[in-house]
Amino acid sequence: MPHVTVVDHPLVQHKLTLLRDKSRSTAGFRRLIKEVTLLLGYEVTRDLPLTTRRIETPLAEMEAPALKGKKLVFASVLRAGEGMIEGLIELVPSARIAHIGLYRHPQTLEPVQYYFKAPDDIADRPVIVVDPMLATGNSVAHAIDLLKAKGATQLRLLCLLAAPEGIAALDRRHPDVPIVTAAIDSHLNDHGYIVPGLGDAGDRMFGTK
Repeated sequence: MPHVTVVDHPLVQHKLTLLRDKSRSTAGFRRLIKEVTLLLGYEVTRDLPLTTRRIETPLAEMEAPALKGKKLVFASVLRAGEGMIEGLIELVPSARIAHIGLYRHPQTLEPVQYYFKAPDDIADRPVIVVDPMLATGNSVAHAIDLLKAKGATQLRLLCLLAAPEGIAALDRRHPDVPIVTAAIDSHLNDHGYIVPGLGDAGDRMFGTK
């Protein structure tokens, strides 16, 4: 899977284990989501374009590296994507945020859209789609459909966990979108949940179950 990057850094893997533990409190789960996402953020932003600008250090003038072009966009797939935004904003405080409201129909497992708001000039910005779980791939693929329809072309996906079925589905619909994740798990169960996974990320994050 050349378009999938699994971040196997020891800290990422250790914190992911803590996240998976069903005894983790809501507060602990939220804190770990932020920490893992911040660490993954370094990898997903690794190839952002650079330019240089003239600055003066306490000792001399120099041409120093700086991000090139317009500020990037983090596109949060609601609601679970919101839990990852805090860590990313800590890493890139000037980033713009897009919101894509989708829920998964319990019978069909297909995404149902209820909200979409993104910067008008998103076509000129790198976009990182953020969703903790790449399970069936339907919701993320639909979110990317919406972003591309608005003009986005520089897209990548950041998730905590991915299932092989979700990777294959996204590759069929959006083979141009690279994926950065902390792990690829075994499979999906009959309800479309990742196994072994970590349960419903939104429910655990917001204490709704």
